[in-house]
Amino acid sequence: MSRRSIGDFGSQRIIAAVRRAEDLKAACASDLPVVFLLVGDLFTVQDYVRQVLDAGKKVFLHVDFINGLGNDPIIVKYLAEKVQPTGIISTKSHLIKHAKKQGLLTIQRMFLIDSAALDNGIANVQQSEPDAVEIMPGLLPRVIAEVSSRLQIPVIAGGLIHHHEEVEAALEAGAAAVSMGSRALWANDRVLTGTADTHVFTNSPIRQHTGVTLHR
Repeated sequence: MSRRSIGDFGSQRIIAAVRRAEDLKAACASDLPVVFLLVGDLFTVQDYVRQVLDAGKKVFLHVDFINGLGNDPIIVKYLAEKVQPTGIISTKSHLIKHAKKQGLLTIQRMFLIDSAALDNGIANVQQSEPDAVEIMPGLLPRVIAEVSSRLQIPVIAGGLIHHHEEVEAALEAGAAAVSMGSRALWANDRVLTGTADTHVFTNSPIRQHTGVTLHR
């Protein structure tokens, strides 16, 4: 099984989550090496992805938020061949599986509203085998630690995080990075610390604080 590397999330270990088209330029101008794209439609998404790639960054397209794409797996083939993002984000296991077949990196999003959602989400992730998981909301250090211990892939924390202290709490709990839509935090040069290395997608055979195997 081959493994692919996304590189690292930089010293801040913050991912720019772009939810509005007017924020795209700021994300591209930031020092953050990874961008999550949660805006666009069938007509604009290729240009948005190209802007991020031309800025020298990795771009993950959240296909559940892109208008006009739908849930048909054929759309993943279209994205891989025509739009060519670094990878996709989705809550849907079948899209994750098809994206892997198309050679895209994959991040599966989990909404953790209660213990049942946690157990079901982990079961789904273990079945679809994405390259990373994003858990929401990201203000749950104990849950971040639990998910990190139960899954052999990087955990990204996202949602409802607005302050540096909250970012640091997520990283200390075991998150590889934190995704956030605050432009003010994208531009901040404060270096964050945590237990995980900034190089979170590596060729290490075992997930430790220093790296993780990519299942591809």
